[in-house]
Amino acid sequence: MLTFFLVSGGSLWLFAEFVLSLLEKMQTQEILKLLRLPEMGDLSQFLRSLSATTLVSMGALAAILAYWFTHRPKALTPPCNLLLQSEEVEDSGGARRSVIGGGLQLLTHFYDDARTMYQVFRRGLTISGNGPCLGFRKPKQPYQWLSYQEVADRAEFLGSGLLQHSCKASTDQFIGVFAQNRPEWIIAELACYTYSMVVVPLYDTLGPGAIRYIINTADISTVIVDKPQKAMLLLEHVERRETPGLKLVILMEPFEEALKERGRKCGVVMKSMQDVEDCGQENHHAPVPPQPDDLSIVCFTSGTTGNPKGAMLTHGNVVADFSGFLKVTEDHFLFVVLRLSCCLPVSVSSLSVSHARHLQKVIFPRQDDVLISFLPLAHMFERVIQSVVYCHGGRVGFFQGDIRLLSDDMKALRPTIFPVVPRLLNRMYDKIFSQADTPLKRWLLEFAAKRKQAEVHSGIIRNNSIWDELFFNKIQASLGGHVRMIVTGAAPASPTVLGFLRAALGCQVYEGYGQTECTAGCTFTTPGDWTSGHVGAPLPCNHIKLVDVEELNYWTRKGEGEICVRGPNVFKGYLNDQERTKEALDSDGWLHTGDIGKWLPGTVRTEAASTGQVPDAGPGFGAEQGLLIFPCWRDRCGLGEHRWNATECMQKPGQDVVWMGEGGQGRG
Repeated sequence: MLTFFLVSGGSLWLFAEFVLSLLEKMQTQEILKLLRLPEMGDLSQFLRSLSATTLVSMGALAAILAYWFTHRPKALTPPCNLLLQSEEVEDSGGARRSVIGGGLQLLTHFYDDARTMYQVFRRGLTISGNGPCLGFRKPKQPYQWLSYQEVADRAEFLGSGLLQHSCKASTDQFIGVFAQNRPEWIIAELACYTYSMVVVPLYDTLGPGAIRYIINTADISTVIVDKPQKAMLLLEHVERRETPGLKLVILMEPFEEALKERGRKCGVVMKSMQDVEDCGQENHHAPVPPQPDDLSIVCFTSGTTGNPKGAMLTHGNVVADFSGFLKVTEDHFLFVVLRLSCCLPVSVSSLSVSHARHLQKVIFPRQDDVLISFLPLAHMFERVIQSVVYCHGGRVGFFQGDIRLLSDDMKALRPTIFPVVPRLLNRMYDKIFSQADTPLKRWLLEFAAKRKQAEVHSGIIRNNSIWDELFFNKIQASLGGHVRMIVTGAAPASPTVLGFLRAALGCQVYEGYGQTECTAGCTFTTPGDWTSGHVGAPLPCNHIKLVDVEELNYWTRKGEGEICVRGPNVFKGYLNDQERTKEALDSDGWLHTGDIGKWLPGTVRTEAASTGQVPDAGPGFGAEQGLLIFPCWRDRCGLGEHRWNATECMQKPGQDVVWMGEGGQGRG
């Protein structure tokens, strides 16, 4: 019975779509001629001959059709010709730029009052009206929130406390942060920006000795950690005289007196974060804000060989990168408004412009946005997306620290923005289809997905169709029920998975490509382009070109080659490593990514790594993004197929790592 209802309903829906399409394309006179309707006098006589029941039925049908015509879902209009999303830059050796944004100058910032990361947060504080900013929760409890002003005050107190403990308000002062995602991470980061210090994230999944190497290379004397166990790891290096420059460790969580005594014996002061904030509140220093060209962060990336490399990123680098995304979405909104205003009658235009403003709410970041933070803050993908939220006065809620509880956290938080790596999308896809455990259930699921995918292909993204009510609402509810935007990177996502999830989740799903050395992204999906198999067009903040790779037989004359990036989002070099800086940045300022790409009409498709090994930042937003969540990746997992369609790398406690391919066969 259900099958009959679905098939019948689907057929009626398709018929209604056909009729409405016919009405749109044909003029009224042509329709009347086609249907051979009688003249008005004859029509009046005909209507008088009908019964009251028939007239009421006809009126109801007309009302239903009118309601459907005025309330039917509207397609998102792309901001440009999707076959011409990029254009060649004159006299540039084949470089291409985004057609969005206009002008020949690359984008450096979106808002005049947000040109540094310090200004970005202050802007969010102003426009939010001191609204909620950072959220956290205890097990089985609702989220608790720190307001923007609380975060700003604590950052000033912490920064002032650092100055009282021999730190300098200078870009020469590097502060290590060794912690999992939590509000204190952001407070520590903002404290550094408030006094022009530089953040250096630390993490131990890069391999043995990475912590020691980073502390010594960056000459770090102060590290802020979350747990006593990490403080003990730092003390072990000092006790072995491997990090003699480390003098101060600040802990976010409570610790025992024995740890303080252990630090005293090796010359390291152990302080609680609260004590340092109290000290700063008593000895407050006026903020010393940075400039756009000042260094903001040194992000150490995983090298395929040798020691990690510290990518130096300025405030201007980070602002330029997320401004590129904002420009793409802003131009989409303006394009829709202008197109509808100029092409339609006044009475219809006002309604259409209102609809266009609704589309802005669908795409453009806004104050009521909520981001779920679980991807590692030690890398730029997560940090750039969070910057977009802060800039618009939105909220960021942190997961509890256990990836197995992520769905529970999302149900409690109800986020609107969900940054994710393809591995989790693959797991969602597999879990959904595993629950369709009979041929009939699987057929029904695929049928509903195809109906929704037909809407997606026509530019309609929604979560209120009959298919959502019958099949997909539970899937959407597992993510909190309010997700309107998913951003994925770290590896190319499977076109099959992306296509299904765009339909099932009823939200925008964007894919991008980049690496730490270009801050995060350098290409991004254009709104309205829901095709898969590529990573979008160049962002308005950078140019992209391909260069020949002779040894691998990739030639630019065939539209293939190593991907190179140039623009204000490209880093300044590797910290204290001129040799590898020269390998990555040529004399003209082009960043050589080490990844192979191919030009499609207006967009880029990533092909492989030119080194033949796991690249520093891999296809997507950076292979190292996965290292904190999935530490098995670096040492035990092969790259596999460069497309990584539905692969998983899973490690259970006490078990060896297994690399899972599409067919679920382990390859050891």
